Amino acid sequence: MSHFTNILRYAKPYKKYAIGHVIANVFYALFATLSFIALKPMLDVIFEKNVDASGKEIATAAIKKPEFTGLSNIKDFGEDFLIYHMNAYTGGDKAKALLFVIGLIISMFILKNIAGYLANYFMVFLRNGVIRDIRNKVYKKTVELPLSFFSEQKKGDIIARVTGDVNDLQYSFLPVLELIIREPLTIIFTIIAMLYISTQLTLFVFIFIPIMSFVISRIGKSLKRKSGRVQKEQGTFLSTLEETLTGLRIIKGFNAEGLFYNRFQESTQRFYNFSNKLLNRQNLASPTSEILGILMISGILWYGGNLILSGEAGNTLEGSTFLVYLGLAYNILTPAKAITRGIYNIKKGGAAAERIQEIIDSPNPIKDIPNATNLEGFKNEIEFKNISFKYDDEYVLKNFSLTIPKGQTVALVGQSGSGKSTIANLITRFYHVNEGDILIDGVNINNLTTSSLRQQLGIVTQDAILFNDSIINNLKLGKQDATEEEVIDALKIANAWEFVKDLPEGIQTNIGDSGGKLSGGQKQRLSIARAVLKSPPIMILDEATSALDTESERIVQVALENMMKNRTSIVIAHRLSTIQNADNIVVLNKGEIVEQGKHDDLINKKGIYKKLVDMQSFE
Repeated sequence: MSHFTNILRYAKPYKKYAIGHVIANVFYALFATLSFIALKPMLDVIFEKNVDASGKEIATAAIKKPEFTGLSNIKDFGEDFLIYHMNAYTGGDKAKALLFVIGLIISMFILKNIAGYLANYFMVFLRNGVIRDIRNKVYKKTVELPLSFFSEQKKGDIIARVTGDVNDLQYSFLPVLELIIREPLTIIFTIIAMLYISTQLTLFVFIFIPIMSFVISRIGKSLKRKSGRVQKEQGTFLSTLEETLTGLRIIKGFNAEGLFYNRFQESTQRFYNFSNKLLNRQNLASPTSEILGILMISGILWYGGNLILSGEAGNTLEGSTFLVYLGLAYNILTPAKAITRGIYNIKKGGAAAERIQEIIDSPNPIKDIPNATNLEGFKNEIEFKNISFKYDDEYVLKNFSLTIPKGQTVALVGQSGSGKSTIANLITRFYHVNEGDILIDGVNINNLTTSSLRQQLGIVTQDAILFNDSIINNLKLGKQDATEEEVIDALKIANAWEFVKDLPEGIQTNIGDSGGKLSGGQKQRLSIARAVLKSPPIMILDEATSALDTESERIVQVALENMMKNRTSIVIAHRLSTIQNADNIVVLNKGEIVEQGKHDDLINKKGIYKKLVDMQSFE
């Protein structure tokens, strides 16, 4: 129930709808009960009887207006009040009396359904609002969590939680909100009416309640476990689908369609098997409660019939009263079945709520500290002070120290795995250092707000990450208020305007999923233009040209040089031809600095840097 309570917290902003829902359901339950009680005078008319509250037959002329003497006689007062007004209206005419009672019953059912509609009306806003807020909360937490969280998670499983699991809540937990008031109140009002009619018979009915509860709990016990397996498997085949769409070119190139199809088919087969077991167990709810209900009605027929036949019930339980009692007893079955389904849904939705709560409750080590300060620009230097870092067990960086004065370009070179890209991940606070400090103008970046820190940084990565949107919207990612003129200026600096101006819709052209309508060089130049438009004082270039052909590299390199003018730049380089003019070249090996200096000085040293240069075609 703890997960159910957590979900209910999201209903707080919608209190006014909840209050309206509760009030409407109170009237629904009341009119539902009265609509059955109103059957009694109709049955009395059919049986051609005029009776007072004690059941004694009286002449129409003898019927007097009843007086209310207190709550103790409210039942008798209600019945006599109805009899008095019915006879006053009909004047003893049985046909008119029948029409009067039928009109009364219709009125009760109309009022009941109006109340039901209003309850559902308010619930629509409550239910959809809660789902929207939960989905937004999960998405917000997803984008806030550090990259380390997603390195251990499957993308498809995250998608399954945001979509499938939230939908499961919509059709499992949240419908229970409709049952919390309506169905229990309907049962309570009905039982009160049944107790008034016959206490002895109602106590007999109570024997069935613990039996029904026991059977229902036994059936629903394993629903949460079975539902958890279904949702986990849904995450598995969605992960396979996501990987297939991302790597479709490679899958086709290696003729691996069959391999991935088999993997997907195996997962959907497991999903099929788990779903069958879950739904078949869930489908037991309705027939089980139906059977238990008819057994209860049969017991009432047997026990109540014997009371009437034996005369033990005296004059308090006549044929018409007993029929009304049966109707009330049957009236309990519908809400009881709804509550049964609600219990099953809570069990089933518990697994979905747990998976959603795992994301919401995941700790975020990159959160800003209390009273974190804003970085209001960059003035002097960046300092890496004795930092060490590891992703898992082995340190990727060991006691790394480096100072980068403002306006300088520093290139990081070395073999794969030497820790170059880790430097970029640490200064942007995608990860926290294990030991040491990273300082900007003497302030530890852990003491800065993450947003103000990243506002001073521009990033161009090896893979040009673009979105399925127009060119202008892709570029304005870091500067939402940029004008079209500023966008075009950034494109010119990045040598991208030459192809953008020839596109059918210019900067308004949609570039497709991940920029699929453009070449690699064009995508990279748009990434550079995006960084230029943001105009940060610090640039981080993570192997920005390594994925390009020679011609594209030359164009992009010119764009990069244009961008780096008058900026502090950290360049992670694979192709050493791109960093000859760097102010400082830092050579890394297994997380440690082994050489640093200008290009010519390092060549003359004939050390590791020279070996790296000799291994490449250097123009």
